[in-house]
Amino acid sequence: MKAKKFFAAAVIVILSTLFISACGKHEPGRADKIHVGVTYYNQSDTFLNQLIDCFKEQLDLMEKTSFEITVTIRDASGSQRTQDDQVKELIDAGCNVLCVNLVDRADPSEIIDLARDHNVPIIFFNREPVAEDMLQWDGLYYVGAYAEQPGVMQGELAADLIHSDSGIDRNKDGTIQYVILEGEPGHQDAIMRTENAVDTLKNKGIKLEKLSCGIANWNRAQAQNRMLQMISQYQDKIELVLANNDDMALGALEAYKKSNLSESALPVFFGIDGTDVGLKAVADKKLSATVYNDKEGQAQAMAELSAALVFQEGLDQIEFEKGRYIYLPYTKVIKDNVGDFLKY
Repeated sequence: MKAKKFFAAAVIVILSTLFISACGKHEPGRADKIHVGVTYYNQSDTFLNQLIDCFKEQLDLMEKTSFEITVTIRDASGSQRTQDDQVKELIDAGCNVLCVNLVDRADPSEIIDLARDHNVPIIFFNREPVAEDMLQWDGLYYVGAYAEQPGVMQGELAADLIHSDSGIDRNKDGTIQYVILEGEPGHQDAIMRTENAVDTLKNKGIKLEKLSCGIANWNRAQAQNRMLQMISQYQDKIELVLANNDDMALGALEAYKKSNLSESALPVFFGIDGTDVGLKAVADKKLSATVYNDKEGQAQAMAELSAALVFQEGLDQIEFEKGRYIYLPYTKVIKDNVGDFLKY
């Protein structure tokens, strides 16, 4: 966490320098205001709501440097067609930088064409477009996290607990019976989180038996329904629940509360993202662990990049990977260190 505070301070210094420099220059046609247009795939996503709140906080801090900043946020409600229309609306409204969390990461072409035609740069966030699409125009950027990390870390956390607690294997058969609660079907992050978690467990010497996999679309209520179906089928045989995010892990936990099974029949639950509710569940020992997705770091990077793109200065001070990508690492969160991440 000290590193995060240092990074935040460094960002403020960089932006202050950028803004002071920009205040002293009034080049013809140069933007003097930041008009950010944000569109994201679905407002029901807990992590994204918290990430956008952090982004707005960063922009509020920047506005105090005397530049006017406006932010317009749109919810695409799971429709790519709606999101395409929203991008046109945001551009027509005068937004000079766009932050887009794609509904369909494989279908950004219309958005890219609109932005390129009006010379409005795009910062894609959280859902990484296909690499070939990022090559369509040099005004495209991505801010997110390393896609392969959370599944690996979740698998490591689960393996560590299973090795240290023989009671997780309740039927003493030497095999952990598990279920998966997965995000959207075919979604890159869902696939990678699932595959990496399972492969890591196996590589750590855990013998596994997969009982079921339920698609819950990152949603807590859907996860509860899928888990109730699994409990009805498998009763107390489930020993481990791997969920692609915290909301689905919490939905699974709520399903057990609704069932008639005793507390001794509960499996162990693992989430990903480190949302506020997920962290609290780890602190309360309801979730065994989660993997923290650095929303603060991503929000800072999005704010810094937005300013650099609008004012056409400071891009050389930003550390990119592959030219136009910014990735923030995940962090393992267990009961022992959850206090470092919780906001009281």
